[in-house]
Amino acid sequence: MSAPRDPADDLLAFIAASPTPYHAVAEAERRLAAAGFSPLDEREPWPVAPGLKGYVVRGGGTLVAFEVGGEPPAKAGFVAVAAHTDSPNLRVKPAGDFRSGALRQLAVEVYGGVLLSTWLDRDLSIAGRVTLASGETRLVRFDEPLCRIPNLAIHLDREVNRTGLVLNPQKHLSPLWALGGEGGLRERLAERLGREGAHARPDEIFAFDLCLYDTQPPARGGEGGALLFAPRLDNLASCHAALSALVAAPPGPAQTRVVALYDHEEVGSRSAHGAASRFLLSVLERLATAYPDAGAQAMARAAARSFLVSADMAHAQHPNYADKHDERHAPQLGAGPVIKINVNQSYATDAPSAAAFEALCRAVDVAPQRFVARNDMPCGSTVGPITAAQAALRTVDVGNPMLSMHSCREMAAAADVAPMVRALGRLFASPPALPPAA
Repeated sequence: MSAPRDPADDLLAFIAASPTPYHAVAEAERRLAAAGFSPLDEREPWPVAPGLKGYVVRGGGTLVAFEVGGEPPAKAGFVAVAAHTDSPNLRVKPAGDFRSGALRQLAVEVYGGVLLSTWLDRDLSIAGRVTLASGETRLVRFDEPLCRIPNLAIHLDREVNRTGLVLNPQKHLSPLWALGGEGGLRERLAERLGREGAHARPDEIFAFDLCLYDTQPPARGGEGGALLFAPRLDNLASCHAALSALVAAPPGPAQTRVVALYDHEEVGSRSAHGAASRFLLSVLERLATAYPDAGAQAMARAAARSFLVSADMAHAQHPNYADKHDERHAPQLGAGPVIKINVNQSYATDAPSAAAFEALCRAVDVAPQRFVARNDMPCGSTVGPITAAQAALRTVDVGNPMLSMHSCREMAAAADVAPMVRALGRLFASPPALPPAA
């Protein structure tokens, strides 16, 4: 019997399989199916009963998975983890390919808060999904380098190292992908689909959602492989931790376990399947009201007994910019999970929810860190406050520390992967006893 894969190596494998939110959901489905979870259709009734392992996908990039507990949710509540599948990147516009003299380029749109300069001079490829004239939607991925956004030579911008690089997202981000020639992007897509058994003519490709991604694979680096160098750590690392904890959880708890992996967090979550939608709430309502004696108050009763961990990556203190952190709340790489706090509700953490997560960590020999933004700097947010408001769930915002957030290629510590998985595993195996929300 082979030894289990190191959690950090497994995370890198998950990221490598997930160049887009659609591929991340497909990889999550593969892992869930291997653990006995079955796909469910929102349009059909669900056979809700203790022990049911199911998942439902909406919009291609959002997935909610659950395992029904031994007691109805109205009596035992939900224990849930929420994360997001999307990352800031560059996406191909509908009229994607165009010519500039003898060169052929791609028109791209900026998705989310991209650190633009990090996308220059990288070997980029294209992945995403296409919808055909038949109505069928297929995943597509080019594994080879297809395009590149070249920097302007320093000889033509002598002051760049002194004054800084300023990029106009309309003028300076169109990658080069061909020297003349015939055929366009749809021809390449049709060719790629044909190789994967989905034969379609270019004119049968009606629409697409395509992302650029860095072809350099995720890797361990640093002394002894202590560091992780990878794209999309924000927030595939949290998706991986949530899934790993769910599929490994032992049977038995009264509570119903839930994992929600949302798309569109990086652009505000306002979509039919983002955290601001009713998607998760509709799943919870179906589970809470499926019992014969549930009654009209079942969901409200379940919510009052529930606990949500919103897992998104946290800002580690940058050694070259240490003053960007409050010195008393400055998470360090390799020092464990971070509880994120903001009294203005950019994070949903309060004292009872922070204490509950602290207890989970201590039960598995993990010491959590704390992050609070400086008073003179803005604070980011995530799905925690949105989901808490939608479903009225007591929530804590947490995440693993990282550097280079929103770069094309980010950085974290290998030692932080397993502790977060253990803490979330404890949540599912032995949920915390919470006092009434009041």
